[in-house]
Order: sequence, then C-alpha cells, then structure tokens
Amino acid sequence: MRLLVLGGTEFAGRAVVEAALGRGWEVTVLNRGRHEPPAGVRALRGDRTAPGGLAALAEGEWDAVIDTWSAAPRAVHDAARLLADRVGRYVYVSSCSVYAWAPPAGYGEDAPLVEGAEPDAEKTDYARDKRGGELAALGAFGAERSVFARAGLILGPYENIGRLPWWLTRVARGGPVLAPGPRDLALQYVDVRDLAEWLLGSVERELSGAFNLISAQGHATMGSFLDACVRVTGGGAELRWTDPEVVLGAGIEPWTQLPVWIPAGSEGYDALHSADVSRALSTGLSCRSVEETVADTWGWLQGIGGSAPQRPDRPAVGLDPVVEAKVLGVPLEW
Repeated sequence: MRLLVLGGTEFAGRAVVEAALGRGWEVTVLNRGRHEPPAGVRALRGDRTAPGGLAALAEGEWDAVIDTWSAAPRAVHDAARLLADRVGRYVYVSSCSVYAWAPPAGYGEDAPLVEGAEPDAEKTDYARDKRGGELAALGAFGAERSVFARAGLILGPYENIGRLPWWLTRVARGGPVLAPGPRDLALQYVDVRDLAEWLLGSVERELSGAFNLISAQGHATMGSFLDACVRVTGGGAELRWTDPEVVLGAGIEPWTQLPVWIPAGSEGYDALHSADVSRALSTGLSCRSVEETVADTWGWLQGIGGSAPQRPDRPAVGLDPVVEAKVLGVPLEW
C-alpha cells in the first residue's frame, strides 16, 4: 500500500506512520519539518496553511491519505481537492465533538451533528472545525471514498495533550492523591496505536462513512486506570477516593483539572464516555488493556526525560497541588 500522511510526526500521525511502516507500506509524509518523522518514510516539506504550501504534493499517487488536522477546515478542503484524482481514499481523524451538544448516552453515528460548519472556513471552534474537515473530504472524495474516524479520548505514547502524562507524573510524585470517584466509573478512550491500526485497516477493507472510534464503555474504569498508574510508577502514591460532590464543590473542573474524569450523569460524561462503538468494533477495532497503555506511556515518558511535549494550541491540564492538598486536608509537604 502507498500511504500519504499529512503530518506524521506527532501523536496520532506518528502512530499511524509507525504502524504503516510495520506493515511494510510505502509511506510519504508532508509536514513543516519542525519534527523529524520516523526513519523509512519519504519526507516532503510544506505548510498547508501558507500560500503554495501543498506544492510538494503536485505530483504522486497514493492508495490513501490519512489526515489528523484539527484547525481551519480550509486546510482539509485544499488538500482534498488537490488529491481527489490521485488518491483512492481520504481517511480523516475527526472527533465525537462533531455531534450536536449534548448527545444522549449511547449515541451512534446517526446522532445529530453540530450546525454551522463549512468545508472551506477559517478556524472557528473545535467542533465546527472537525465537522468542516469532514465536509471538505466528503465534497472532494464523495461518500464512497471518505472515512471519518470520530475519535474520543486518545491516550498512549507520544501524547502531546498532557492527560495521561499528568496523571503519571502526579502519581509518581507520591503521597496522597486526589482520586475522583467512584472507582467503578466506566471510561471510554482509545490507545493511539489501536486507533492507528484501525485507520490502516479501514484502507485495506475499503470502508467508508463515519465511525465512533473509542473503546467499549467500561473497557477501563477510573479505578483500573489510576491503579495502573500507581503500579507502573512505583511512586508509593496513596489514592484517596473522593466523592464527585466534594470534587465539584471545591470548584475543580472535570476533564481539565482532573484529566479523563467527568462525573457520571453529566452531559459531558454522556458525550465523552458513553458512545455506541459497535460499528467500529465490527470493522476491526481492537483495544489493548489499560495496563499496557499506561505502562507503555510511562516507558516513553521516562525515555524522553520525564517531560511530555505540549501542543501550543491546547490548554495545559492538571490540578494545582495547593488545591489538591486543601481538598484532601493534608499538608503541602509531599
């Protein structure tokens, strides 16, 4: 297979490139050159947001292109139009955020979508940008040659958002850790490597359409997730399980200040941890254990010196130690 990856050096894009190389595919990447791609790829330079930034793609044919873009839909629009006659399939890593807020628990791919998205728009907001990217690919490649992987929470090595790296760093520091309850709170996420394998499989299977791309609900729980963090770091942390009411009453923001966690019964929980993923599972999505995801992310984090990269266009996550100590009623000594 001949694969073109737009990006290919960070998080999801890098995982796709490594998985494709592992399958023996011929891989071309187009990026700005700020990060080195894995060895073995054909590297092209171009800034898709700049005039003439796609010039390096003026020639060439590929079986598929995989695009992880999450800003102005115009960038997807321009790339898709340029490649429509020379690429077999456009696989776009979209998001469950494209569904109109707030999607009900158990929502599938036929749930109502956010309104106001345009395929050639400049940057607006994340939900409309991702939906605009879908529309851009659809307009150039048509329904039969477009795949929309509507990912939810993505975790794993190379993470540049900071969610799992923050938890690992916090737990490794040791001492009492504010663990937002309940322990059995069901989570949905996808390991970036499992996402990558499904994306490549969608090309091989000649799939089309939209797919909610996260694990089945309850593949992990808040308890199994944090227990795995304690085991792999060996930091001697003590998880202090705390009722959601106490956490919220302290003014702590779910998802951002306590990454991954959202209280059950809230609109955010239904949107991010209760999607119907039967379509993805029936088309080859296989999810590794939370223990493997956590352990491999910790290994990667240690290998790069313990400090994870941070995307400049995303806010930092994590809880202030002063706030944590106050909620737990412990001195700020650890």
